[in-house]
Amino acid sequence: MILGLNRRDTRFLIIVILLTLFTPFLMQPFSEGSALAQFNGGYPDLMAKVAIFGIFAMGFNILFGLTGYLSFGHAAFLGVGSYSAVWMFKLLTLNVFPALIFAVIISGLFALIIGYISLQRSGIYFSILTLAMAEMSYRLAYSVLTPITNGETGLQIRATDPRIFDSATSSGSPNLFGLELSSSFKWEVLNHVFTFNVGFYFCAFVAIIMFYLTLRIFRSPFGLILRAVKSNQTRLNYTGHNTRPYTLAAFVISGLYAGLAGGLLALMDPLAGAERMVWTASGEVVIMTILGGAGTLLGPVLGAGAIKYLEIIFAKINENVLHGWFGFLPDGLEDFIVFILSRFTGEGWHLTLGLMFMGIIIFLPGGLVQGGQRIAAKFRRKAPNDDDDSEHHPKSTSHVAE
Repeated sequence: MILGLNRRDTRFLIIVILLTLFTPFLMQPFSEGSALAQFNGGYPDLMAKVAIFGIFAMGFNILFGLTGYLSFGHAAFLGVGSYSAVWMFKLLTLNVFPALIFAVIISGLFALIIGYISLQRSGIYFSILTLAMAEMSYRLAYSVLTPITNGETGLQIRATDPRIFDSATSSGSPNLFGLELSSSFKWEVLNHVFTFNVGFYFCAFVAIIMFYLTLRIFRSPFGLILRAVKSNQTRLNYTGHNTRPYTLAAFVISGLYAGLAGGLLALMDPLAGAERMVWTASGEVVIMTILGGAGTLLGPVLGAGAIKYLEIIFAKINENVLHGWFGFLPDGLEDFIVFILSRFTGEGWHLTLGLMFMGIIIFLPGGLVQGGQRIAAKFRRKAPNDDDDSEHHPKSTSHVAE
């Protein structure tokens, strides 16, 4: 066993680490001069967002995927984490660690309060309570607590901030012991440009740690209790278990993940605004988790990556790009195709997301992970000696999918 994991979980963790480290290559598959270069996503902002929202979705999955409690208010913790981190940048230092620690602590306390109130109810009533709490938090940040949040303008770093632990000559952006998070190294090879960014790799390192912790939670007796809550909470209560501490702990842990994600967002873009707490941001993490596969380990990360990729890449495809793609067609047919496709790209990319989400719910209710399981199963059926392998390893697919 390594780091408390069995052999198969260790292999799984190593695969996740390798995929994370090679993200700049995986998200930059097309050469710069090709027509498909539009779909390259290997630049720091997108890669960092995939890692950050992967953490956000991992935390939400601990609550929703394991216990079945559907929260529509997790964006509140994301916003609190961002505000906390920026205040540390303004008051103490631009070093990232005090900001992240403070973001996790404050969001955890906030989650404890909201969780204690919301978990007085279950089912749809719990969901409505969390939605109400998040909307109240948004309104407070937007208009009532303006001395703390700076209201509509948002909280940002300024040269006049005291920063008592920084020297007068310190830079004006977050750093890792003096190393700028915006620093990048570009490697040009075979007409590809691969970008290795300090900020992305820091976010990726944090994401790997949080994935490991999630894996330990899933495999722990605590995780087993949470699954039992989802299966039949009433029956679990009859066995003598008081489920309230477990569900509250899951809620707080989930809030800690969200606060950490909010702090990381502030590192990459040192501006905290109320828009990060709006209810649609809470809905986005729900979609991420379901799209990837609720209750699985890798699913929420895949869902976060898919949505952030669509948000950045599809939003860039405007009518001019489409005309360039279909310019070889007769004018009337070109205009018709561009008119149709432009409804699903650019500002209309949410239509593409909606159709994809509908398709996943209808045909793959287990999310992208279930799709990977089905593909893997087909390959195993085609492989020689499949009968012998399936007899000895009947559950290998589901394990790998997690």
